Amino acid sequence: MATDFSATHTSTTVTSSTTKVSPVVRFDKSYVRTVPGILKVVQVVINLIGFICVQVTVCNLCSESNWFSFVSMTAFWVTLILLIFYLFHIIEKTHIIPWLLVELVYCGVWTIFYLIAALVVSVKGKYDNAFAAAGFFGFVAMLLYGTDTFIKYRAWRAGDIAQGERTVTVTTSQTTSPTSPTYPAY
Repeated sequence: MATDFSATHTSTTVTSSTTKVSPVVRFDKSYVRTVPGILKVVQVVINLIGFICVQVTVCNLCSESNWFSFVSMTAFWVTLILLIFYLFHIIEKTHIIPWLLVELVYCGVWTIFYLIAALVVSVKGKYDNAFAAAGFFGFVAMLLYGTDTFIKYRAWRAGDIAQGERTVTVTTSQTTSPTSPTYPAY
């Protein structure tokens, strides 16, 4: 008859995070040298170029150009406002708002909107080169917003904050306790 006097191991993991944000509104141009900053600057430029292309078409009052104009101008203004918020650390000051989730949803929705808008004006591109150019810039914007969506998703899943500093400390401890002997069942 064999008895097993093994011990049970229990591990406890404690995770704590410290968030450091500055309540001061200040201008910081270093944001435009980061990947999200570069993406926002390029998005603003591409939105504006796409809007100009669709406005010089022969049919700038058609539903296709109106939809593309709505998508590009809304994206232009929202992205420009977000860029200004990051440059002046307003995002950091209002860190209570889940900015990464807000931007994740915004960029995801505008990726889909740009896909639809670019397809619609590209179909008209065989009749007017300005529509073709708008379609090209629409697809470029779709890729930019899709990339931004992916970056925001990864940061959101990692528990990051949009601006500021968050330090996560993980402590693991193990305890050993003896168990009762086990007896074979007959």
